[in-house]
Amino acid sequence: MTEPPVVKLEGTLTFQTVAASLERPLPAGDFIIDLGGVTQADSAALALLLAWLRRAKAGGGRVELRALPESLRALAKLYGIDALLPVAA
Repeated sequence: MTEPPVVKLEGTLTFQTVAASLERPLPAGDFIIDLGGVTQADSAALALLLAWLRRAKAGGGRVELRALPESLRALAKLYGIDALLPVAA
């Protein structure tokens, strides 16, 4: 089985930078979001991920998150949305 396409996120994902990624083209169908290169993130990064998850679902696709930074895991848990994030084991 072929692995779905991977969307890599790198650098800073904060209120100052995330808006540029909101309308980024995403693969059709299933895909993976790799956050291994993210060096700094805040709640705006969670908003971006949720928006992309909604777009993928609306298009009939599924998303898997890889290398989610611990800071984002903690924020998601704090906001009570951790169960919404499809984090790879």
